[in-house]
Amino acid sequence: MKKEILIGFIVGVIATVFGFIFAIQFFGDSDDWGNVIDQAIAEGFFTKLMSIGALLNLGAFFLFLKKNKDHRAKGVLISTILILIITMVIKFMN
Repeated sequence: MKKEILIGFIVGVIATVFGFIFAIQFFGDSDDWGNVIDQAIAEGFFTKLMSIGALLNLGAFFLFLKKNKDHRAKGVLISTILILIITMVIKFMN
């Protein structure tokens, strides 16, 4: 059971990273990810990019539910909540 939750958590983190990279490529003005991240932090929309990146977790969550992998879906939900907490901490620190 714990292994299944860990797998779901890792899938959630990887989905968030891929979503974040996709958001940087789609919404960024430059091909240099460092420039886009620096610009996003300076202009205050870094947390919005993180939130967009976490949207891929929605697909992973419902895919696991459809395949009756409830423990993996729980892991994805835990990773999404962790991303939420990190996003809120970053948002309120600026």
